[in-house]
Amino acid sequence: MTKPIAFFVHHQGRGHANRTRAVVSEFARERPVSVLTADPSLFDGFSRDIEIVPLPNMIGAAVPTPRLYAEPTPQVMHCVPLGLTPMRRTMRTILDHLDDRGVGLFVVDVSAEIALLSRIASVPAVQIRMHGDRSDIGHVGAYEACVGMLAPFDERLEQDDYPAGLRAKTFYSGGLCTSVDRVPERAEARARLGLDPAREIVVAVTGGGGSGTPYAPLTVAARAAPDALWLTLGPTHREGHETDFANLRELGWVPSVTDYLAAADIVIASAGDNTVHEVARVGGRLVVMPEWRYFAEQTRKAEALVRLGAAVQAPVWPGDLQGWRDLLDRARGLDGTALRSLYAPDAAAHAASWLEGLTDALWDGAEAAPLHSVAAE
Repeated sequence: MTKPIAFFVHHQGRGHANRTRAVVSEFARERPVSVLTADPSLFDGFSRDIEIVPLPNMIGAAVPTPRLYAEPTPQVMHCVPLGLTPMRRTMRTILDHLDDRGVGLFVVDVSAEIALLSRIASVPAVQIRMHGDRSDIGHVGAYEACVGMLAPFDERLEQDDYPAGLRAKTFYSGGLCTSVDRVPERAEARARLGLDPAREIVVAVTGGGGSGTPYAPLTVAARAAPDALWLTLGPTHREGHETDFANLRELGWVPSVTDYLAAADIVIASAGDNTVHEVARVGGRLVVMPEWRYFAEQTRKAEALVRLGAAVQAPVWPGDLQGWRDLLDRARGLDGTALRSLYAPDAAAHAASWLEGLTDALWDGAEAAPLHSVAAE
C-alpha cells in the first residue's frame, strides 16, 4: 500500500518551498504527493506531478475586536490569535485534505501548531528541524507529537542543548542544498562573469527571507579594502545615508548564484539553511552574519559553524575600517575544507528515502485488524 505524503510549506521566503521541491523530486513516481501552502506560485514550473492545495494567507489578518486581541497566547502555542476566519479556514482545509486523501505522513515545514494539529487529527507528522532556542513547551510539545524530525543539515551542526531523546528521533540528511547547477573552477567562473582573474573578490549574498544585506556596513568595507571588488547578490537594505564606491556593486538577483560564489575569494552571507549550504557546495571562505529570526535560529547556526571552524563571524557588522580589515584577515585564514564537508550532494535523496521508508513502516500491515483500540474516557 503506497500511502500519500503531504507537505505543509510555509510561504515566507523561498527556502521551505525549495527544500520541499528538492526532496519530492527524489520520491518514487508512484508516491502520491500533495503540498499545502499559502503561496502556490512557489511551485510554478515544478516537473513532479503533485497536488497543490492553496491555503489562506493569514499574515496581517486583523483580529476583529479589542477584547479578542487582548487574550494572551497560551505557552504551548506561538501564534494563535482569536476570531480569524482565515485561520479557521486554514485548519479546516488541512484537516479535510488529510482525511480525504488518507495521508500517511504529514511533513511540516514549519509550524509547531500544525504539527500538534496533525497529532490531534491522528495523522503521523514529521517536523523539519531548524536551529534556535526552541526549548519552550510549544516547540518541545510539537517535537514530541511527531513520529520523527528531519534535520536538513549535518549532525555535527547540532546544538549541544538539544535533548538526547529528541535527537534520537531526528534524521540528519546531511547538508541539503537546492542548487544543482555545476560548480565551475574559480578561473572559469570569473571568465564567464567577465571578472578580473587576479583581483580579490568579496561577494555578499542574501536570500529572500529577510529585508536584505545591510548596505551601509559594506560601504565601510569597500573603503577598508579598496583593492578588492565587492559584489552584492540578492536584496540590500539601505538606510539613506550611504555613499557609493566604485569597488562596490549591487547586482540584485542574478541568474546563477553559483558562478559568483565560485568566483569569490570570500563570501559574506546570512546563516539561512540553503545559503550556508550553497557556499559549502563551492567550498568558499565564509563570513557568516546571522539575520534576526525568531528563536535566534540563525544566531545558533552561526555559532555552530564558527565552532566547527567552518566560518568566521563578527559580533555585529563592523562599522570601522580596522574592524573590517581584521574580519577579512580571519576569513583569509580559512581553507574551506571544514565548510565543504558539511555539504552532502545526496542529502535530498537521503531525506526522501527516509520519509518514504518511515511512511511505509508506519502503515505496514494496515489492512489487518488494529492491534490496539482506543479506550473510552
